[in-house]
Amino acid sequence: MEPGAALDPLDLKLLQALQLDGRAPFSRIAQVLGVSDQTVARRYRRLRSRARLKVLGVTDENRLGRSSWIVRLRCTPDAAEQLAGALARRRDTSYVSLNSGGTEVMCMMKPRSREARDELLLDRLQRTPRVTSVSAHCVLHPFYGGALGWLNKADALSPDEEAALRPPPVATPAGPVALDADDESLIDVLRHDGRATLTELQAATGQTESMVKRRLERLRSTGVLYFDIQHDASSLGHEVESILWLTVAPASLASVGRVLAEHPQVPFAAAVTGRANIFAASLHRGAGDLYTYLSEKIGALEGVQSVETVLTLRRIKQLSYEPRRTGSS
Repeated sequence: MEPGAALDPLDLKLLQALQLDGRAPFSRIAQVLGVSDQTVARRYRRLRSRARLKVLGVTDENRLGRSSWIVRLRCTPDAAEQLAGALARRRDTSYVSLNSGGTEVMCMMKPRSREARDELLLDRLQRTPRVTSVSAHCVLHPFYGGALGWLNKADALSPDEEAALRPPPVATPAGPVALDADDESLIDVLRHDGRATLTELQAATGQTESMVKRRLERLRSTGVLYFDIQHDASSLGHEVESILWLTVAPASLASVGRVLAEHPQVPFAAAVTGRANIFAASLHRGAGDLYTYLSEKIGALEGVQSVETVLTLRRIKQLSYEPRRTGSS
């Protein structure tokens, strides 16, 4: 399999299995898929090399009592890549991309505090040379995304295989979950390698293995910590990535969001603040497929008043930043 080549059915099953449970042992995945442990391990190594697969730990900001923001920055073409790189290096950003002919940078921002948010939005970005405008949109309600990604819609696994690999459901905490310093150190390691072993986590954090296991179970059971998949989108045949800013009548906001969440093309959709009140990302095999999606699917949604379509030219950061591979996801 060469970089960008289509994956075979077993590859897709493994990817979907890891999307369901990024820390599932290879032995359990192998048993469910009816192959050997060695086959799963070999396919995983190959996907890491060829599809740039990574399993990474991610925190659910809502369960921590924090807000997420989508920031659009318009700038002169000569400044776009440098600005995108600077944002990608920040720990509080994800999904940084170059859009609109290289004159727009978009990022998902997860500030840890109001002060951190204001420092970036009201101070640093406003004073950045060659940035011509900044707009920030608070994520009010996610319809799809977070622990659920496009791979959940891939239908590579049979219903029985999916049921056997799905982890226990998470509980909904009564209020925001508080993290202590030991939780933070554990999450920091998992942000770089979601499949780090208990022994590796113990060595990196200085905690006992039993403490690591107990904290990991607590973070996962409350939904504060989940595991997401980073990979090269072209390996799944997605040559066109678009961002949709939908202006929807308030009475139709929930119904449009629910329908978008069911669309196989949509890996993320949320209600946001701003003139356009729904943000959605969509994946397509080509421009013709995007046209069909807009005209037949989006156009049929009752309550949609207008749509702005923005093509993603290049992902600079998905969940982690690899400066030497800025052309990949």
